[in-house]
Amino acid sequence: MGIVNGKSLIIIGIFIVVIGSILYVFPNAFKWFGNLPGDIRIEKENSRFYFPIVTMLLISLAVNLLIRLIR
Repeated sequence: MGIVNGKSLIIIGIFIVVIGSILYVFPNAFKWFGNLPGDIRIEKENSRFYFPIVTMLLISLAVNLLIRLIR
């Protein structure tokens, strides 16, 4: 049995709809997301570099927990 089956796709779809609904009703709900301490941001006169390492770690942790809960 593969990791992506019908049940997984339905749960992922519901999760996306819930996040989209929250963002639609409360546009500033996730304003902190991407601006966490530890995210690397370098801005010069004519260039910008942004590496959201802490945000990516948080997303990875959340997805990992979600997958473990589904299984």
